[in-house]
Amino acid sequence: MRVLVKIAILIAISLCLFHHVQSQAKGKGSQTLSEKVQQLLDMNAKRPVMRFNGNRFRDFVKSAPRNYSVVIMFTAMAPARQCVICRHAHDEYTIVANSYRYSQTYSNKLFFAMVDFDEGSDVFQMLRLNTAPVFIHFPAKGKPKPADTMDIQRVGVSAEVIGKWIQERTDIQIRIFRPPNYSATVAILMLTAFVGGFLYLRRNNLDFLYNKQMWGFLAVIFCFAMVSGQMWNHIRSPPFVHKGQNGGIAYIHGSSQGQLVIETYIVMFLNAMIVAGMILLTESGWQSDPRKGKIAAVVGLVLVAVFFSLILSIFRSKAQGYPYSFLFK
Repeated sequence: MRVLVKIAILIAISLCLFHHVQSQAKGKGSQTLSEKVQQLLDMNAKRPVMRFNGNRFRDFVKSAPRNYSVVIMFTAMAPARQCVICRHAHDEYTIVANSYRYSQTYSNKLFFAMVDFDEGSDVFQMLRLNTAPVFIHFPAKGKPKPADTMDIQRVGVSAEVIGKWIQERTDIQIRIFRPPNYSATVAILMLTAFVGGFLYLRRNNLDFLYNKQMWGFLAVIFCFAMVSGQMWNHIRSPPFVHKGQNGGIAYIHGSSQGQLVIETYIVMFLNAMIVAGMILLTESGWQSDPRKGKIAAVVGLVLVAVFFSLILSIFRSKAQGYPYSFLFK
């Protein structure tokens, strides 16, 4: 009987010690969480986009406890890496982080960070990343799902697109505030001053204002700019180039819902060559020398055929399922 009593006492003491140790562990865990959040808030106060290396990534993202989400941009900013789009993606990402940092929805439930390949190559190996930039959302609970990786090949890397993707993953709406850009205003003022000064100097001889060829040339340039999508660029602020599916630089956006800045220049050049070919075809019939007329007609026909085929090929690559092509697919 005494043995049973001693065993019962030992069991009771063991249970008390177990509960005591467990309660201390819980208290220590909550303290660790508060310390982690406070450290993140301190770093976030210094810069909206925190720079993580391998140790910080493991401490603040991979290790528990964690009751906050982290959006991380994995990039390669060093010039030796030759990542053309990384700088533009970083600028757009910083705009999103700044917009959230100074918005009314700011809290300690969402943080923005970045991991550069030269500072955290072990993180790239851990996540099996072989391209940059990559945007991944690490939720407060559980592992990232496929939708937590942003598809930049399809939607691009503009600040508005990043903010919309974050809202879909975290239910936190971020209103994008872009810093004012006065370059366009300065350019317009300089152009106005130049034109005004030129007209003042030529005030006694303004016959050039009645030159039909000059006005026709300016009208064609304006049409090229509008048809190529310059106004869309002004409204949406797309990237100059972006990363293709094979990891290289893409000059043509793969979707009909988007475009790149360099893509508008390419389309403008192709349209200009088509117009030049049509002008040569039209003028070939008015040549007094039949030989020059034939040369102009052949050159014009080649220009129209080749460059129209190229622009049709670009349209075919963007509009999936479009069946028609000419010289190039």
